[in-house]
Amino acid sequence: MSIEQSSPNRSAKPRVALVFGGRSSEHAISVTTAGSVLRAIDREKYDVLPIGITHEGRWALVSDEPSKMAITDGRLPDVAHVAEAVEGQVALPVGPGSREVVWSEPGAAPKALGDVDVVFPLLHGPWGEDGTLQGLLELSGVPYVGNGVLSSAVGMDKEFTKRVLASHGLGVGRYTVVRPREWESEAGRTAVRERVAELGLPLFVKPCRAGSSMGITKVKDLADLDAAIEEARRHDPKLIIEAGVSGREIECGVLEFEDGPRASVPAEVLVGGGYEFYDFEAKYIDSSEVRIPAELSAEETAEIRRQAIAAFEALGCEGLARVDFFLLDDGSWMINEINTMPGFTPISAYPKMWEATGLSYPELIDRLLQTALRRSTGLR
Repeated sequence: MSIEQSSPNRSAKPRVALVFGGRSSEHAISVTTAGSVLRAIDREKYDVLPIGITHEGRWALVSDEPSKMAITDGRLPDVAHVAEAVEGQVALPVGPGSREVVWSEPGAAPKALGDVDVVFPLLHGPWGEDGTLQGLLELSGVPYVGNGVLSSAVGMDKEFTKRVLASHGLGVGRYTVVRPREWESEAGRTAVRERVAELGLPLFVKPCRAGSSMGITKVKDLADLDAAIEEARRHDPKLIIEAGVSGREIECGVLEFEDGPRASVPAEVLVGGGYEFYDFEAKYIDSSEVRIPAELSAEETAEIRRQAIAAFEALGCEGLARVDFFLLDDGSWMINEINTMPGFTPISAYPKMWEATGLSYPELIDRLLQTALRRSTGLR
């Protein structure tokens, strides 16, 4: 839908604002996710308004052309390449009582783009998946898909995810947190190195508030620690450093139904191609294999599904989440992290797990939207 063709008239169908892109380092994956959702959403049932957020934070009206939003020959998509105008800004409602979206550009009168009934926030990482956009939508009184402010914020911060999970008796690994000021003094750096040495090797250095792929380094020699920390700090000044474990990487999707959350069949990540762990290149460029369903015993499958729902409820999640586990060599389970807005790209495990559970990609999108439309904003 072009800016000129936009109309304030209401449709009989619910109108969905698909918001994607954003300022985080996971911008391209968010764009790819949005392209996949645009292909799958039932246009007989929903009107769609695609809105992209550029790296700089500008909200742009975007062409409804999913083919331009895919990773092609290793090239990553960008909102700037699919935006309909190089200037101008999309504005969501600023307070309860109105759901009208407006387009504004320099030297021109604002243009009404019509009301939206629900927002589907397909952002990954900070400034979107972390409760910031969810807070804006709560203030605006617009229903939205997925988790609320608190669960989004806690799920994004790996330190507090682990604290909450551990308080509910769920297994988490050994870790230490490096706070911004600590790494900015020599005394602080020395203290960090001493704490990290106690974790043993190998270990993983991660941005504390980012997704599961970007800025992560596996460290097998403490001589490489400082470089790994600097790489993670490019994404987040706050870091988490985790002790390595030996086991299988298993994922499980959780989805909200009318009678409560249910868990999908689990998937197993099989990293190949010479990669040592499931980083960005292994996941999105070389497409490591994800085996669905994972080869687990009936007892193991039941246990991971139970723990996935327990983690979902511990964080107060709503709508959806993907819970990532390690099945350790001794047979115990450990939660690695929770993703409160999992990817919906063509290779993403979350929709594939639900498809294997009996819910197709379009049905999954429909269920998420219908759940959001039934849900009130504000305290609940």
